[in-house]
Amino acid sequence: MISPLAYIHPDARLGQGVTVEPFAYIAADVVIGDDCWIGPGAVIHDGARIGKGCKIHTAASIACLPQDLKFAGEKTTAEIGEYNDIREYVTISRGTASTGTTRIGDHNLLMAYVHVGHDCIIGSNCVIANRVSLAGEVHVDDWAVIGGHCAIHQWTHIGAHSMMQGGTLIGQDLPPFVIVRNDTLRFAGVNRIGLARRGFTPERIEEIHNACRILFQSGLNYQSGCDKVEAEIPQSPERDQLLAFIRSSKRGIIKPYA
Repeated sequence: MISPLAYIHPDARLGQGVTVEPFAYIAADVVIGDDCWIGPGAVIHDGARIGKGCKIHTAASIACLPQDLKFAGEKTTAEIGEYNDIREYVTISRGTASTGTTRIGDHNLLMAYVHVGHDCIIGSNCVIANRVSLAGEVHVDDWAVIGGHCAIHQWTHIGAHSMMQGGTLIGQDLPPFVIVRNDTLRFAGVNRIGLARRGFTPERIEEIHNACRILFQSGLNYQSGCDKVEAEIPQSPERDQLLAFIRSSKRGIIKPYA
């Protein structure tokens, strides 16, 4: 159903079963997949590519101009996957010349007032709570949970299955599977509950926990800790993912437990 009170540019491409509520605005260079719902007053700017089954709520702004002084009007995109729930007043900037696009995967929940900066990459099945701000070129891996009012510095990498406590101000990389404290930006434990909900076995969770004890609680520096984990913890995809994340970090890793 397309409301007669909505504005849709004739060049915009809408799939089957798309609903557009009153006072929504859809620009020319836009692609919207099947069965999407565009809420009242939502604004879909040039460069938006939205997969099927997404819900874009009231006053959300998709593919808006980057908040980057280097942006010179180049043609870029914001590419959003399938079955995302993008709540009220969310802003998602399109890319810049740096990468050309902002990317969001599938089945994510972005709560009210979330801001996703230019050239960010967000995986799938993430929960990003109210008023979270992601600066430009932040990378968030699958299944991450980011608590309300967190602010994430440019170029920071948030690992898969990790959790940020509400109000965290983070400027270093957060490894997969762990929780970061909001008061000291230190390791606060393994995201056991989240891993169990996603089907990780108790044995695999314990292996991850043992690896994190070495990395974050042994007093070793991270390079030595990675070497010890490799020698003492059985090989698994999760162990290797954790080690690869730490060894490849460009911004440095959050502080160890204290």
